[in-house]
Amino acid sequence: MDFPEDLKFAKSHEWARIEENIVTIGVSDYAQESLGDIVYAELPEEGRDLHKEEVFGMVESVKAVSDLYCPVSGEVIEVNEALIDSPEVINDDPYGEAWLVKVRIDDPSELDSLMDAKEYKQFVEEEAHK
Repeated sequence: MDFPEDLKFAKSHEWARIEENIVTIGVSDYAQESLGDIVYAELPEEGRDLHKEEVFGMVESVKAVSDLYCPVSGEVIEVNEALIDSPEVINDDPYGEAWLVKVRIDDPSELDSLMDAKEYKQFVEEEAHK
């Protein structure tokens, strides 16, 4: 399982890559592995305003349907439309080609509540032992 050092993570298993005031959001390697083969992705429209921890879409796998939660508040400025036709990319490249949305963040201080890679790895290990 991969925990890239340049990302922040939410307890709901989304990752956030911060580049100035733009946050790229995706599903963690742990989440995609737990879900199994992803067969469908539903993502929001560009221009939609999201609030921290709001459901903004969902992914469906052969095992389950899982809501996607936005780790920050802001406006969706780009959606990865390629995932609509090829949701399996989430399994293949969760930290690269399978990003979900890009959000222009409203309040950068919201990033402080996210976990770094080390904290997230520990969180995942604790969750696996429950």
